[in-house]
Amino acid sequence: MRLLVPALVSTLLLLLALPASALAQALPYHVDPGAREIVPNLTAVPTIRFLTTADFPPFNFRDEKGELVGFNVDLARALCNDLGIACTVQAWPWDQAARALEDKQGDALIAGLAITPENGALFDFSNIYLMLPGRFVTPLAAAEGFDPAGLAGKRVAVRRGSTHAEFVRRYVSGATLAEFDTEIAALDMLEKGEVDAFFGDGLRAAFWLNSHVGCCDFAGEPYFRPDLFGEGLAIALPAGHDAVRQAIDYGLGRLKRSGVYDELYLRWFPVSFY
Repeated sequence: MRLLVPALVSTLLLLLALPASALAQALPYHVDPGAREIVPNLTAVPTIRFLTTADFPPFNFRDEKGELVGFNVDLARALCNDLGIACTVQAWPWDQAARALEDKQGDALIAGLAITPENGALFDFSNIYLMLPGRFVTPLAAAEGFDPAGLAGKRVAVRRGSTHAEFVRRYVSGATLAEFDTEIAALDMLEKGEVDAFFGDGLRAAFWLNSHVGCCDFAGEPYFRPDLFGEGLAIALPAGHDAVRQAIDYGLGRLKRSGVYDELYLRWFPVSFY
């Protein structure tokens, strides 16, 4: 799963200066609150060599100083800090990263590798730590009390050929698709009043909303559809590296329960897409 957002890099650097208050925002919660916490044998994991890429903002990229930054980078370092494990994070080109993991030049790949049967035959995966839901966006006045059934006979902007367009075709009866080459172009048409609503990737829409205050807002609930929008983000590991996988899963749960995960999420995604 690659979600390149190169135009967001400079915007992200500005967003990091904003206060990360949760306010009334919904936050990711991929930890089972009723699950019994099993403490793994951390002595079997003295260090974790994380691999990532430098071309996947806002998850992993280089800032203006050339430093490797991003949500994934911060999450990897927070995991190691919480678990008391020595940690390195090394960037690889995207087309070489999975092979580097397969060759055991690292212990874990945190770079948005898709959870597919093909990758599952080569790697194990941690628990999901973030999903990328589909979201409706409408003008502010229409967002309150939004019901997708009310889109019958109205124009919904989507990215041409996307799974989000397919979702609207399947489940929003009577809506007319207005297809555009990019999601940003589709959102811009919403701002201009050329369409009645937008449906697409919640992450991209969140950053667009942050720079279009007073125009529009998320409407309705997030849609989590692994069959259409992907399983979500998880950390890939060489097959059979159970000790490292168990340590990472344990750490992800601890970071969520302690609030550190939420702080990182709001730092990088100040407009929540959940």
